[in-house]
Amino acid sequence: MAKKKEGWKELPIGAIIVEPGSSRKFKTGDWREGKKPVVDKDKCTNCLFCWISCPDSAIIVKDGEMKGFNLDYCKGCGICFTQCPVNAIEMVDEEKE
Repeated sequence: MAKKKEGWKELPIGAIIVEPGSSRKFKTGDWREGKKPVVDKDKCTNCLFCWISCPDSAIIVKDGEMKGFNLDYCKGCGICFTQCPVNAIEMVDEEKE
C-alpha cells in the first residue's frame, strides 16, 4: 500500500518542500556559442581580476595562481577577457582549437 501524501493543510506554516542544491549539478558550458577563453601564461601576472569578475566561477585558481578555465561552466561571455589588465586572455573560436 502506498504511503498517503500529505496535503497542504498538514504542512507547518512557512514550510517549503524544495530540495536544496547548487549549480554544480548543472554544467552550463555547452551554452557557449563559438568562443572560449584561452590564457597566455607568459603574459599572465596572476592578478586574478578574471577570477573575481567571472559570473560562472569558471576560472581555476590554485595556490594563488590562475591555472585555466573550467569549460564545463564557462559560457564564453568574455568578461575575463575584458577585465585582464595585461591582455593575457584571448577569446578564440572553439572550432579552431
